[in-house]
Amino acid sequence: MNRREFNLLPLAAVSARLLRAGTAGFYNEKYRPQFHFTPRTGWTNDPNGLVFYMGEYHLFFQHNPFATVWGNMTWGHAVSPDLVHWKQLPDAIKPDARGTIFSGSAVVDEHNTAGFQSGAEKALVAIYTAAGGTSPESKGQPFTQCIAYSNDRGRTWTKYAGNPVVPHIIGENRDPKVTWHAPSRRWIMILYLDGNTFRFLASPNLKKWTKLHDITVPGSAECPDFFPMPVEGEPDTKKWVWTSANDHYLVGDFDGKRFVPEVMTQPGDYGKNYYAVQTYSGLPLTRRVQVGWMRGGKYPGMPFNQQMSFPYRLRLRRSGLGLKLFALPVDQIESLRETSHTWNDVQLKAGQNPLAALAGDLWDIDAEIAPDSSTEVGFLIRGRPVVYRVKQKQLLNGDAVAGMSQKDGRVRIRILVDRTSVEVFGNDGEVVMPCCFLPDAANRSLKMFAHGGTAQIVSMRVFKLRSIWLHALS
Repeated sequence: MNRREFNLLPLAAVSARLLRAGTAGFYNEKYRPQFHFTPRTGWTNDPNGLVFYMGEYHLFFQHNPFATVWGNMTWGHAVSPDLVHWKQLPDAIKPDARGTIFSGSAVVDEHNTAGFQSGAEKALVAIYTAAGGTSPESKGQPFTQCIAYSNDRGRTWTKYAGNPVVPHIIGENRDPKVTWHAPSRRWIMILYLDGNTFRFLASPNLKKWTKLHDITVPGSAECPDFFPMPVEGEPDTKKWVWTSANDHYLVGDFDGKRFVPEVMTQPGDYGKNYYAVQTYSGLPLTRRVQVGWMRGGKYPGMPFNQQMSFPYRLRLRRSGLGLKLFALPVDQIESLRETSHTWNDVQLKAGQNPLAALAGDLWDIDAEIAPDSSTEVGFLIRGRPVVYRVKQKQLLNGDAVAGMSQKDGRVRIRILVDRTSVEVFGNDGEVVMPCCFLPDAANRSLKMFAHGGTAQIVSMRVFKLRSIWLHALS
């Protein structure tokens, strides 16, 4: 849970209800993202408690219900049947005498290890940081780890009477991520301690935790995640992946007692606005979905502040001498596609723009390009450059830069465009670049270009997207 303060606008006056599609009002404001989650009002940051249960994806999030600046940390709550269309529910976990509610995770207690289940529904258990000293009510209290449970599919929550389940260890220890380790039939917690140090703990019941070991990962802090993944193309090989808030990750082995990384940390993305990453629990081993906070975006005059990334599906693949995470938007983005435009085997010369007839602010662009004799080839999206530099072997999203080589003389560029963000994926998710931007509202243009020579559009599909809020519920 990042505690950095932002100099942002105060809460605007807002309507008490949603208006019908096509009219001005909630969810259709000038800078409201149209297919990225934002709360109706107030500040949001880290995604919390990502869990799938009985056909619903739960998104909890750091939320200030009272203002568009950081503070009063509460777990906001939204649910979706498809990771695309979201319905915001009442706030789930609120501050108390132990502190405001900082980041954490949630699980389905399939085997009722904690004994919270009271009916046919499995208990959902949230594991969160009570941030002592961050409110007048909690003055003098330390940071501790607590749990709460729900027996009605996350609609209401009860804090455990025996909290905290992990007492204060050091500093502002926080952001517990919990996962089930089936071979040892224990829960495993990864907890941020201080500096670059994280602790692994184990529990049979989510209530009593014992230390396993600590790891120190230079360049990493906060919001750890830990999960198993199969290696694509190797059905008998499973590895464990550890990530930190800045999406740096380790891949290695875990025997229920110790995590042993195979290689040094790698960056999971090269964007400017992707933080506090977390993946969903409750999904099959073969499906790993990650969401991040797109921190640092600007939303002038809006009743909300900050947004989530679009959900990405992760895959673990052999790349060079090691293992690497690849990420692409979840396939459910296709449900938002409206009109489409297709190009195949088209030569792109200097001065040409095959996208000149298109204008808008919501796009899904998927292009395979042979740079040929060009020195640069790419796009201008509402004035923002997304460019491949041929000689330098670099992909750019605005001022974000990542190295990327051609594959058989070609590059693949996927771009999701929303009102305040451009997310770029290079070579089928080998390179991931989530960035926020604040466009000129009058500029809705699209441009594709080649500089220094000609390029070949091997194939390109451009889809205009619809808003997820057209049928939002109040």
